[in-house]
Amino acid sequence: MEQKPDPQQQPPQSNWTKSLIVWVAIIFGMVLFVQALSGTSGNEAGEQIPYSEFMSDVEEGKIRSVNVAESNSASTRISGEREGTKFVTIAPANADYASTFQENGVAFQVREEKQASFWQIMLYQSLPFILILGIAFFVIRQMQKNAGGGAMGFGKSKAKMLNEAKGKVTFEDVAGIDEAREELQEIVEFLKDPGKFARLGGKIPKGALLVGSPGTGKTLLARAIAGEAGVPFFTISGSDFVEMFVGVGASRVRDMFEQAKKNAPCIIFIDEIDAVGRHRGAGLGNGNDEREQTLNQLLVEMDGFDANEGIIIIAATNRPDVLDPALLRPGRFDRQVVVPRPDIEGREKILHVHMRKVPLAPDVDARVIARGTPGFSGADLANLVNEAALLAARKGKRLVAMSEFEEAKDKVMMGAERRSMVMTEDEKKMTAYHEAGHAIVALHEPASDPIHKATIIPRGRALGMVMRLPERDQYSYHRDKMHANLAVSMGGRVAEELIFGYDKVSSGASGDIQYATKLARDMVTQWGMSDEMGPVQYEEQQGETFLGYSQSQGMNVAAETKQKIDKEIRRIIDQGYDRAKQVLTEHADELETLAQALLEYETLSGDEINTVLSGGTIDRGGSTGPVIPTAGSSIPKAKRPKKGGLGGPATA
Repeated sequence: MEQKPDPQQQPPQSNWTKSLIVWVAIIFGMVLFVQALSGTSGNEAGEQIPYSEFMSDVEEGKIRSVNVAESNSASTRISGEREGTKFVTIAPANADYASTFQENGVAFQVREEKQASFWQIMLYQSLPFILILGIAFFVIRQMQKNAGGGAMGFGKSKAKMLNEAKGKVTFEDVAGIDEAREELQEIVEFLKDPGKFARLGGKIPKGALLVGSPGTGKTLLARAIAGEAGVPFFTISGSDFVEMFVGVGASRVRDMFEQAKKNAPCIIFIDEIDAVGRHRGAGLGNGNDEREQTLNQLLVEMDGFDANEGIIIIAATNRPDVLDPALLRPGRFDRQVVVPRPDIEGREKILHVHMRKVPLAPDVDARVIARGTPGFSGADLANLVNEAALLAARKGKRLVAMSEFEEAKDKVMMGAERRSMVMTEDEKKMTAYHEAGHAIVALHEPASDPIHKATIIPRGRALGMVMRLPERDQYSYHRDKMHANLAVSMGGRVAEELIFGYDKVSSGASGDIQYATKLARDMVTQWGMSDEMGPVQYEEQQGETFLGYSQSQGMNVAAETKQKIDKEIRRIIDQGYDRAKQVLTEHADELETLAQALLEYETLSGDEINTVLSGGTIDRGGSTGPVIPTAGSSIPKAKRPKKGGLGGPATA
């Protein structure tokens, strides 16, 4: 389908030429203004003295030479120097000053002074005002362009229309969200053939709300709908409606729908609609009235007296809980399409999409990479492929191999290695035993996730790390797994106490303690996993859990109940601490063996840890760098659970 050029979009060359002409005109005007001032200042140079005083000075011999400027007017201008001081005097036109100069020996030179014409005088007098008006016009024009273009452009819509010239996106470019794509397929069929549904009396949904975490592909999915249907696609952000001027937001909404009507059938995509669609009255009278007026206008345009046929509204947000209920009723956003994080099958498809333009080595297996990246969104996977390509380019390779993907995955999950960070031998030894403590407890906890990698190379903000990755995507978490995670998180602190003594415990376990406290509090106050407190919710959740975690807000409970909650949290954490201490005491030899291996090799994969503890040797061909784990050990990092779950800690 051939797209018409957007009349609102001007080529960059034209805008550049106009700006150049404006600046050349301003500079030319300033030059003329300076010349006018210099000419005026030259004519007025010197002290103004009366003509009679001038003639007396001539007769007394104080003046030796003068310049006479004759003009067509009734006066003559005489200038010169008297005793080191410049002067100017005006002589009558009929004055006989020549004979007086000759009698007293005064040298004089006569020249004709040209008078400025009427138009020159008008130009010199009006040039400052013209220059000021020109600069003001240029500034106002730029402000209007930023506000929407043209005179009184503040109320114009900022929606941009995309067409095939800017890159057509189809459903082939969208992978890993098959359910969401199928749910929106009906909109594509309506835009292609509206009469198909009208014959049976059916009405296509006027709006679809895409809900999901950032980076899951909401915007890409909306563009794919427009690309499949071959219709104009208007895109705008929710924050573009709200301005400091009253009524601007509502005016922009009206203008946006007017543009859409001219290009119907079409799609309007509003990104981050929660910026303008928040619940009205939530501020108890102190809310933004301009934002509420904008929302009211949007509600009327979507489903009011004037029906907007052929206009499909698609909006995206990751905060559906804050939206006004009027937006979500049938007739406006009829459908709420959840765009989740992809599962292993979806991640594999997404990787294939992003790997199309990357030259791959034969050993690259998208399935293995997908298994090692649970919880990754489409944007995360795109970033992973890009990081791998950059690593290969940095090494001067022509193909991106599996080693680059594994290294990029570790960089994305754990942060970049900080090999330049100088650590003392004592700090390095402390880190090795700390991470070995986490690993040994994880190996002896049946409910714990398998170990993917352990390292004492500083990454990100951590001095070391043990990464545990689940064998499959997990959607719910059980009590035994949570207690196992608590024990693993305490393993590093316990190892420090057992090896170095009570007084030598470091602050390296701060992240572990924070994680364990949050987990224990959720178990007591939200998930009902405390026999003492019972299956009662003591804290309210705020916000959605699409990001993998939820924010909690304390409820109004009695002081005695708060004390019981604190005691239960302490008891659960102490239970995990005691379990970790028991495991490390019984397996002190394994703790020592693994710590020494970490000091020697710095990074060990899950398979290498098992090899070391079973008495085997590690053959790296003389290299002491990190080893890429096998497909069996390349298992993804546990993410925080959705709605009441817990993943493995990224311990430091």
